[in-house]
Amino acid sequence: MIRKLLIANRGEIACRIIRSCRRLGIRTVAVFSEADERARHVAMADEAVALGPPAPTQSYLAIGKLIDAARRTGADAIHPGYGFLAENPAFAAAVREAGLIFVGPSPDAMERLGSKDIAKDLAASAGVPVLPGYRGADQSDARLMEEARAIGFPLLLKAVAGGGGKGMRRVDRIEDFADALAACRREAAAAFGDDRVLIERVVERPRHVEVQVMADRDGRIVHLFERECTLQRRHQKVIEEAPAPGLPESLRRALGEAAVRLARAAGYENAGTIEFLLDAEGRFWFIEANTRLQVEHPVTEEITGLDLVEWQLRIAEGKPLPLSSETITRRGHAIEARIYAEDPERGFLPSAGRLIRLALPWGLPGVRIETGVAEGDLVGTFYDPMIAKVIAWGPDRAAALARLEEALAKSEVEGPATNLVLLSRLLREPAVQAGELDTEWLDRELGRLVSVRDEPEARELVAAAWLFSRFERARAEAAAGPWRNSPWVQLEGFRLGRPPKRILALELNGQTSLVCLEGPPEALDAFLDDRPLGRFAIASDDEGIAVVQDGHRMRWDARVFADRVVLARPGRRVVIRRARLDASASEELTRDDLIAAPMPGRILRLLVEPGVAVAKGQLLAVLEAMKMEHRLEAPFSGRVVAVHVAEGEQVEEGTVLLDLTPLAQGEEGSNAQPPQEGG
Repeated sequence: MIRKLLIANRGEIACRIIRSCRRLGIRTVAVFSEADERARHVAMADEAVALGPPAPTQSYLAIGKLIDAARRTGADAIHPGYGFLAENPAFAAAVREAGLIFVGPSPDAMERLGSKDIAKDLAASAGVPVLPGYRGADQSDARLMEEARAIGFPLLLKAVAGGGGKGMRRVDRIEDFADALAACRREAAAAFGDDRVLIERVVERPRHVEVQVMADRDGRIVHLFERECTLQRRHQKVIEEAPAPGLPESLRRALGEAAVRLARAAGYENAGTIEFLLDAEGRFWFIEANTRLQVEHPVTEEITGLDLVEWQLRIAEGKPLPLSSETITRRGHAIEARIYAEDPERGFLPSAGRLIRLALPWGLPGVRIETGVAEGDLVGTFYDPMIAKVIAWGPDRAAALARLEEALAKSEVEGPATNLVLLSRLLREPAVQAGELDTEWLDRELGRLVSVRDEPEARELVAAAWLFSRFERARAEAAAGPWRNSPWVQLEGFRLGRPPKRILALELNGQTSLVCLEGPPEALDAFLDDRPLGRFAIASDDEGIAVVQDGHRMRWDARVFADRVVLARPGRRVVIRRARLDASASEELTRDDLIAAPMPGRILRLLVEPGVAVAKGQLLAVLEAMKMEHRLEAPFSGRVVAVHVAEGEQVEEGTVLLDLTPLAQGEEGSNAQPPQEGG
């Protein structure tokens, strides 16, 4: 029996495991790096042990330190969570050799299913369809190029030990293969310590569906239905749901049976996920297995009413599965969205910073929140930048979508940039509403979705302007002390013989406009750049603001900050900012001729030197951050004047890497090159 569990992970999954342990009466031990000393999972656990510096190799990936922490605290078992060492057979073996319980599959089963090439061979032998491709031991460039020609294009290069979209490249032309292979290997080595790759035929416009399996050590195996993971960007899941919409029951059964068959062939134990691609004709192929708990496991829990962490712990104790396939039922529909600290308008670069405000919709009916951070925490650059998972359940898919829309509208994150607006926009897309998606849909539509500028409605402009004026009044009152009742302090736009008038400069989608409010709040005339917006009645309280025009009342949840107002209601979230009148302070860092680091990271490759002429779009450097590669390209055709960094150098956000100057009129530059692919 497990009495004390060490959680070899951090963030929201550590917090999630701790909650189940509390309910089961199991004491918990958290581990933390120096960057996580004040983290939420550390505060929640019964005990916590410091591992060392923030770098994962010196903390969360240090097997010896984790085993030692378990021994020092008297833990019976170790749960790996997901990520880090969760799918590392050497870690699972080390835990067992130390006389501890590993909450997961055996090292042998992990080897068989965790390696994509071995898993595909096993699937084929078990009668589970696999895609044509190359999974051989010969990893020479020449052999891989030969196999690529034989398989044909387009194809996918995938890290053998990969997951989460890391170490994966689509290649459409033989000319791009060498660069894509080199980049794939670098990324795979950085993320998994293994640069081996496999090649796989591309299925055009497929769906991505995975099946949750659970197995005990006596050979009993069940599946807990399937999850739809088709909505993804660059092979990384964005929104997941269960069950997969629109599947014929015969196909659901076939997928579940194939997953169980493969798990049985692998001698599998504990929680695992078998992933498939589906084409438009209903054919499916096995692509990979995840030998751990998945990030998206809550949607399965919501439709089955089961606690998968509890099942994991009980199986690890040697107990049989609590339910059989015949007694497991599903109800309703669940959808999960992940809120990340990343900037969609800057190519989804991770966005570090302190969470000035974090308000999540706790207690909203049908909504579940999973997070590992709290307001005031710092989102750093060492680990995954996920802030929270928002999961909505409903009796049907439409109800679940509506609840998720409402939950995202009520979510507030201020500090680092996030994908929150994009998530809300996605849920309103007709293709998403209809469930008519493929794995490349978001990549095709992303430019349109990111470039959309939501124009505030007249009522929203009036609400924002009114809230700004009240905010300024409150701040002035606080500063004025005994003079706070003076009309000169109240900033109510007092004028002799005329209604009060207030003028505010607001930033609307990058442009400054003047909003004028004239009159009392119950009969307020509003103007936008001298254009009349109409007459409004307005009222606000601690929870929000209501605006009435022509008998139509609209209410928003509202938050006011020094430079912005956030208005939210189901299906819509609008941020209206005070205009920035002086941009000189930021001018230097936004000049096109200075190529600066968009985020903290390490200079992985530097492809130019002073004096070289470059073409617009040419690759200048590659920055490595969050175990991913980020391309820095020339914004115009020009000549490199100076290079300020070297390969391998660690840089901070905003560090100027090199200077460009435009080419003289008519100058082409003998060494200017077209944009490079790959790398």
